Amino acid sequence: MTEMQESGASAANNELIAFRLGEQEFCVDIMSVRDIRGWTPTTPLPHSSHYVKGVINLRGAVLPVVDLAARLGFPAAEPSARHVIIITQVGRQTIGLLVDAVSDILTVNSSSIQPTPNVASELARSFMKGVIAMEGRMISLIALDSVLTQNQAGPGLLN
Repeated sequence: MTEMQESGASAANNELIAFRLGEQEFCVDIMSVRDIRGWTPTTPLPHSSHYVKGVINLRGAVLPVVDLAARLGFPAAEPSARHVIIITQVGRQTIGLLVDAVSDILTVNSSSIQPTPNVASELARSFMKGVIAMEGRMISLIALDSVLTQNQAGPGLLN
């Protein structure tokens, strides 16, 4: 493949990290993922939102850990050794997302990402960039910038 063909092919494809929350699969753009690590107990933050598990020290940087299931309106996770924290970069903020397990790395053509159905609530649609149907699976593409915006995160989370 020539250099020109490679750049054209990469523009049409999205690299995504797929993960599970309960029985559902979600994914985020791989370019926003900085690290994937096992569950580490957090230090709680007073007066934080119900979906903020607390903070962890990652190589000298203190970063908040968000229970993504609770943030998306599902039952909160009871973290165990099988859970993982996906370290993501959203703008200039580094945040950990608590998920059940990372399941896959996907390469998806932009044309296979379907719009979020209109039957979803406005809040649900704001959190999702779309839905991917592949190999008998339905995978929701998360819009990290919407999930973790300052006004939705509550006081102190993203300061």
